[in-house]
Amino acid sequence: MYALIDCNSFYASCEKLFRPDLRNTPVVVLSNNDGCVIARCALAKKIVKMGVPYFQCKHLLQKHSCVVFSSNYTLYQDISNRVMTTLESLAPDCEIYSIDEAWLDLTGYTTALIGLDAYANQVKQTVYKNVGVPVGVGIAPTKTLAKLANYYAKQQGGICVIDNHDYRIQLLAQTDIADIWGIGRQFTKRLNGLGIKTALDLANYPIKPLAKQTSVLTERTALELNGIRCHGLDSTEPKKEIVCSRSFGQRIIDKTQIIEAVVLYTTRACEKLRNQQSLAKRITVFIRTGQFNPNEKQRSVNLSSELILPSDDSRLFIKMATLLVDKLWLDGYRYAKAGVMLTDFYSHKPYQDDLFDNRAAYDIEKSHRLMQALDMINRQFGAHTLKFASEGTTKTWQMSRDMLSPCYTTNVKQLPKVH
Repeated sequence: MYALIDCNSFYASCEKLFRPDLRNTPVVVLSNNDGCVIARCALAKKIVKMGVPYFQCKHLLQKHSCVVFSSNYTLYQDISNRVMTTLESLAPDCEIYSIDEAWLDLTGYTTALIGLDAYANQVKQTVYKNVGVPVGVGIAPTKTLAKLANYYAKQQGGICVIDNHDYRIQLLAQTDIADIWGIGRQFTKRLNGLGIKTALDLANYPIKPLAKQTSVLTERTALELNGIRCHGLDSTEPKKEIVCSRSFGQRIIDKTQIIEAVVLYTTRACEKLRNQQSLAKRITVFIRTGQFNPNEKQRSVNLSSELILPSDDSRLFIKMATLLVDKLWLDGYRYAKAGVMLTDFYSHKPYQDDLFDNRAAYDIEKSHRLMQALDMINRQFGAHTLKFASEGTTKTWQMSRDMLSPCYTTNVKQLPKVH
């Protein structure tokens, strides 16, 4: 059996977590630069659709006294980490699927002692007690069915367990094929052409003709809908590339500001690199103008550079990134976005030290200790407590977040105060 746990309206739930006054108030969260609606609590879903540009729905939200927040990714990631830590304590194996979803493998687990419904309720209550975030729990014999169970859990009190044949058939018969995990809206048209309208149609379709007419992935989905496991938990593999980029809050015409942004993104990328205990050799920097204004000159360029030896030292990559910006820069353009990408990863030192020269080994060890100290201080006292001077201080180029909530859990200066 597998369980899929999904946080309800996660970004909006995080915003309400330290604001009990908003418990019965509609809340929405906006995308980067306060562009459009990307998260809504249950009350807000009755007011505005997902993806609507903020400037179009601003008056509607004000009319319904809806509270609007800019995206606070630092807060969301920290709350997510707390949810995942709790889930990992509730089952032998856990796969973090996204910032607000995780799979639990219950195979061989002693849920039989209390029953699956009671176990699902225990998971739901424990996460809410430990973190304060409401979740839905779907349990079924395969990951595809668990995803389906989670979908229906949101409609029936947060819990759905598919553990018998009749109930499985009932849910498959009432589920549109487009709502099945791994199918998607585009592929639905092709399946509709084969007479497959519902999940039950797919489950009952002959397997061999299905594989020939569609794909192996569709065949596996059909098998999973029939309770035959094709997907296990994925082991957490280190990323093979790390990208950090953002759109600017305003157009930039000053190279110094572009350099500050690229240095900041490089610093963040190197932090992620060290967190997964990897080394990298290659960095790519890109800058581009806005894409949707025909009256402005457009430009999108990138350049890459490599270290001789792989490293996780922010200083080395910052130096290369700065040189790449110098080569990419052209006056006369209004730049809207920049970013960096680290690639060519190594999990260990792919070279031998010189037997007659220990200086290289000494420098690498000194670099490693320095980066460790930097990360430790920033974890203990808050992100960017220590930073590189080339990141700048004013950061007028940063994305607009006029309705940003405090970082309640990661910044001691922004802790909630009780009067």
